[in-house]
Amino acid sequence: MVLVRILWPHGSQQASVTGSFVSWEQHYVMFPLENSPGSFQLFLDLPVGFHQYRFLIDGVCRYDEMLPYVADDYGMINNLLVTLEENTMPLTLQDDPQMVRSTDVRTALYAGSPSSTIPDTLAAELLDVFIQYSRCWVSTILSNNTVYDMLPVSSKVVLFDAQLSVKQGFQIMYELGLPVVPIWDPFRTTVGGMLTASDFIYILRELQEDALIQSNEDLDKCTISDWKQFKFQQRNPVGSLAMQSPVIHASHSDSLKDVVVKIVQNQISSIPVFDPSSGDASSIPILTLASLPEILKYISERCQDPMRILPLLEQPISRIPIGTWLPGTGGRSDGHVVAFLKFDEPVTSAFQIFLQAKISSIPVVDCHGSLIDVFSRSDILTLTKGDVSAHAQLDQLTMDQALQLVYHNSGPRPSWTCYCSSTLREVIEQLSNLVVRRLVIVDPISKQLRGIISLRDVLMILL
Repeated sequence: MVLVRILWPHGSQQASVTGSFVSWEQHYVMFPLENSPGSFQLFLDLPVGFHQYRFLIDGVCRYDEMLPYVADDYGMINNLLVTLEENTMPLTLQDDPQMVRSTDVRTALYAGSPSSTIPDTLAAELLDVFIQYSRCWVSTILSNNTVYDMLPVSSKVVLFDAQLSVKQGFQIMYELGLPVVPIWDPFRTTVGGMLTASDFIYILRELQEDALIQSNEDLDKCTISDWKQFKFQQRNPVGSLAMQSPVIHASHSDSLKDVVVKIVQNQISSIPVFDPSSGDASSIPILTLASLPEILKYISERCQDPMRILPLLEQPISRIPIGTWLPGTGGRSDGHVVAFLKFDEPVTSAFQIFLQAKISSIPVVDCHGSLIDVFSRSDILTLTKGDVSAHAQLDQLTMDQALQLVYHNSGPRPSWTCYCSSTLREVIEQLSNLVVRRLVIVDPISKQLRGIISLRDVLMILL
């Protein structure tokens, strides 16, 4: 048995507690805390393991939002206790200034990784509880915040007229460093689509296959509208009754959870945010673009203090079922294949990977499997400086040569790597960089490739 202290410090006249340790059939009366009006405490001897509990505060069922909580099978929110053997000491203890510290009183929340002395079965159960608790917390935060809460005080939104030539469009994207730009349809007075780095890759591939709009071979005259129509016809057989679907978008009043789900389910990088109250046809109802990095950054910046109580964030990524790992590297693989390229392969090999796998970046390794750098979709814009007519030179470039050109054109690059020992919190901090969407997991000494962890991976485990 382990002696634990249960505390209610949030004010009340009467307080009691019940839990799974009594099969929810009995309430223990809590005692007033001396010199702290409205606070109550109770000491209990509990068996080793996992326990859920909740309070009865002045006749109302409550849980402490400042402590770990999970949802049970019936949707009831309960606080969480994790009790371990006296000789099983965790690496890190959650600091609670109101907790009485002694050798015989154990805290119920562990913020660090479980010690190796904890049995494997108990450590696995502990991790599952950490995941469940984190999902409950993150889901609540995202549901209670809207896109409007995330809108910057002042910002600019770049839009392309659908009649702009694709060549000009991509050159502007390169010059402004924009991976995606909304397309404005002046006839319907709305956003009719998005021009992305993937469109640029599609065009380069079609040029190589001599399939691009034969009646309009002069790319200076090929408009964005022409390209989108061609792309639509390529994806839909002749005679198909399929119609172009409206652009996926969000309203400024949508919850951040709804926006995350839209982005993840549709496998897109960002979505435009509309102001539905804008009824004037002469005004542009688009407010901003919402993306996963921006949402993650917003939550990280606004919720730093509450996020400190999320024990899952302190776990090494190698212990969490997250990311895509090479076989035998120690991670908990999701069954997918890690896509990477060797330094001497042609840069055009990256085209098919980007388009088929729908990923944003590819690790480039040397002959020993050690990481050289990461090649991203937007690097192709940089590689040709946004000029689709420069596609011919790409046939002659290796991945190593392509990276050298990217360095020459764009200068310093952000950090794209992490380690097996990196915590989920450290990974989230790196992925909050609006440029970085995937991190390459490498050995800290040899830099050999171990796996990939993406922004979507993080949000999938948290949601």
